[in-house]
Amino acid sequence: MGDYLIRSTAFDGKVRAYAIESTDTVGEATRRQDTYATASAALGRTLTVSVMMGAMLKGEDQITVKVEGGGPIGGIIADANAHGDVRAYLTNPHVDFDLNNNGKLDVARAVGTSGTLSVVKDVGMKDYFTGEVPMVTGEISEDFTYYFANSEQIPSAVGAGVLVNPDLSIKAAGGFIVQMMPGADDETISKIEENINALPSISTLIDQGHTPEQILEKLLQGGDVKVLSNTPVQFKCRCSRERLENALKGLGDDELQKMIDEDHGAEATCHFCNEQYHFTEDELRTLLAEA
Repeated sequence: MGDYLIRSTAFDGKVRAYAIESTDTVGEATRRQDTYATASAALGRTLTVSVMMGAMLKGEDQITVKVEGGGPIGGIIADANAHGDVRAYLTNPHVDFDLNNNGKLDVARAVGTSGTLSVVKDVGMKDYFTGEVPMVTGEISEDFTYYFANSEQIPSAVGAGVLVNPDLSIKAAGGFIVQMMPGADDETISKIEENINALPSISTLIDQGHTPEQILEKLLQGGDVKVLSNTPVQFKCRCSRERLENALKGLGDDELQKMIDEDHGAEATCHFCNEQYHFTEDELRTLLAEA
């Protein structure tokens, strides 16, 4: 079975939780971005949490997450929707470091801690919700935990992990978001904290073959987990030739004419999927006539 995420409740509706396996999706994103190991982990964690946040939306709503920590990989951008579609890219994919003191990929060093994590939700009708918080650790999961608590006022526990093979393919990737609803008592919160602390890393669990359902059973042990939905997850880019044609038209007549006269054509590459689009002189002339 391919990647998927589940949405559930537990502890009589006092807790809402999401869990995901994202190995193939992270693999596709990192392959398209040609990332080195540490950059792969940073991109993969961000993508994994973003697609779970997308699952919190409805209909055609979309979310854009920006992680700009000031570190050497530059910014990470991820887009997701309510249908399990996600795409992501980062500025500098060729960043890698020795393992940190815990023997893990040094994501914090690559991401940095001197910037911000921002979330923009496009909820239709030209209505946008924007939240922004300072980066806390650069490890991604804790930064999203801080975002939920401060920007959305929802006490949450966020976990995301990526294991990278020596050949830079993705061995395992996944994550969870556990959120306390109004009415969650201290006893429930303590129990979940205990469960989380007793858990091996999320990427290890995925690597061992645990499903999102089994991961939530461990996280919410004793809480009678009820799975509400199961959504397939995939890397999906929204770029198209038509979108790029519109972007070229938007550059204006002078810029198009310059491309025809000086470059004798145009070439554009999508940031997210690295798909290349070529436009001949004649095609540019047609766009110029339509602009």
